[in-house]
Amino acid sequence: MVSISHHGATSGVTGSCHELTLAPSMKKGSDPAGSDPNFKPRGSAGILIDCGLFQGQDEGRGASASNLSIDFPIEHIRALVVTHVHIDHVGRIPYLLAAGFEGPIICSEPSAIMLPEILEDALKIGFTRDRRLIERVLGLIRSRLVPVPYGQWHSVFVENDCSLSVRLQRAGHILGSAYVECDARVGNSEERIVFSGDLGAPHAPLLPAPQSPGRADRLVIESTYGDKDHEDRETRRYRLKSVLEHALEDGGTVLVPAFSIGRTQELLYEIESLIHEFGGDALASGMKMGSDPTGSDPSFTWESLEIIVDSPLAAEFTRIYRDLKPYWDAEATELVIQGRHPLSFEQLTVINSHEDHLNAVDYLARSHRPCVVLAGSGMCAGGRVVNYLKAMLGDKRNDVLFVGYQAAGTPGRDILNYGPRGGWVELDGDRYDIRARIHLVGGYSAHAGQSDLLRFVEGIPGAPTEIRVVHGDEDAKAAFQVRLQRVLPGSQVLIPA
Repeated sequence: MVSISHHGATSGVTGSCHELTLAPSMKKGSDPAGSDPNFKPRGSAGILIDCGLFQGQDEGRGASASNLSIDFPIEHIRALVVTHVHIDHVGRIPYLLAAGFEGPIICSEPSAIMLPEILEDALKIGFTRDRRLIERVLGLIRSRLVPVPYGQWHSVFVENDCSLSVRLQRAGHILGSAYVECDARVGNSEERIVFSGDLGAPHAPLLPAPQSPGRADRLVIESTYGDKDHEDRETRRYRLKSVLEHALEDGGTVLVPAFSIGRTQELLYEIESLIHEFGGDALASGMKMGSDPTGSDPSFTWESLEIIVDSPLAAEFTRIYRDLKPYWDAEATELVIQGRHPLSFEQLTVINSHEDHLNAVDYLARSHRPCVVLAGSGMCAGGRVVNYLKAMLGDKRNDVLFVGYQAAGTPGRDILNYGPRGGWVELDGDRYDIRARIHLVGGYSAHAGQSDLLRFVEGIPGAPTEIRVVHGDEDAKAAFQVRLQRVLPGSQVLIPA
């Protein structure tokens, strides 16, 4: 028997956690009486695919953003396989260790470098400020890491006439991201199950696009954007240019709530390309060419626009991205050969200390110097971006640019919903009016759009007999289920409850 269980969000896109369990023949997912879905037959052995943090209103069967304890049996879990290091896929690993998990943590080679960094930040924010305890936990995590090269099979266990091997393939979502192929054998029966993790869009900069697996008897696939497609890369690039030109026009700040891994690096890459292409050019008609709001500084051009990354974590991951150029795609590699530095250019400033952060917030709120600030967190639920929002949302000179999914119940979703209507948002218990212009450039999402997801599934030789649609809002999952049923009528398409 090979069973799949889902411990992540039953609605929404966070708290990702899936279980693949092998056991001697027995009624699937049940005890002898069929009454306990958590019951595991004697001789069971399994793995977890991710163990992520819940955000906003997303919740699982027993866990949520306010209750992160591990609410399912783990005695039979032999390993944790990490698809990528975003917090909604790895944030509950400390709680998994606290619950008694003693197995290896299998991941790609870049993810093995980045995982302790992201978990250190998570531990500081939500677990403990005790430096010695944090170091103990991180040391334990480092000792458990098993980096596996892309495309290489890795045996996880062989026991009780059952065996399981996994192989990681590039997912194109963030650096180190992978989808997981699982070869499961019980007795003489063998099956390949694929877990997509989060898939990237084919046109995303920096990373190669994901390729469909050569086989998938069963597929568990994300559906964050299962109901829509993104803008094409050229369209979103010029929309980004238009938003930045607004900053040049009226001396405001463009505030970008960005996740430290993936989104920040992609935006820096695209901004560098705009500065490279338009640095000395005239601005759009109707704008004060190269000027401050009073028109007194004719020397101010694209090349004078300051880009600030105000996040020590984002700065560290940008450094890691630069160090791991062998994992970049051909386009980015060619820029480096040409002498370009898409993640380290002259106009880029990094803010590390908290004091410098507070000074930057105060200066930009008072000044009329055009600036672009990338600050975490991506859903405005914490981090340095909150101080910028408090200081700048009330000024119509400023712009807030969202470039990724905003989960229900987060301040980011509220700003996106109510900002265009002149509404307000609650930040740290206080209300702040929204007068800044609000933008959403969806093409910068690190997630594949509906057509990209369909291409991934349709590219599998021989359609999966079963497809499980997970990791999406209810509407997105339902829309993607309908599309899959239409193009693959021979597959059973399920939305796990």
